[in-house]
Amino acid sequence: MTIISISLPDESIEALERIEKALDLKGRSETVRISLKMAESEIKKMESLEGEMEGVLVIVHGTHGDQWMNTIQHRYEKIIKTQMHSHLQNRNCLEVMILSSDSGTLSKMMEDIYGAGKADYIKFVRSR
Repeated sequence: MTIISISLPDESIEALERIEKALDLKGRSETVRISLKMAESEIKKMESLEGEMEGVLVIVHGTHGDQWMNTIQHRYEKIIKTQMHSHLQNRNCLEVMILSSDSGTLSKMMEDIYGAGKADYIKFVRSR
């Protein structure tokens, strides 16, 4: 097994510790390995999407004053059938969008959202 060294901000260390405790894991190394497997599983799920689909996209982000989400919503307005924006505690925002799209466009939208690095939670629930 290869050993690597990484630097993480305090909030990522806190998240790592929460994951370790929630999954009853033994140490940070195991927690990082499991977290990577979970992320890889999400990527594989997105890569396996085919054809036309509909579903709900849920995003939580803490960038209330930042326009990045508006930019993405305008870029993909043709596939967003309905959207809701709500203010949560601590200046976080909740975005809920009903989408109808081909898999390629949806995958590109998800890449743009993940790539921005500003979302705390992203989940697409496919309805068909």
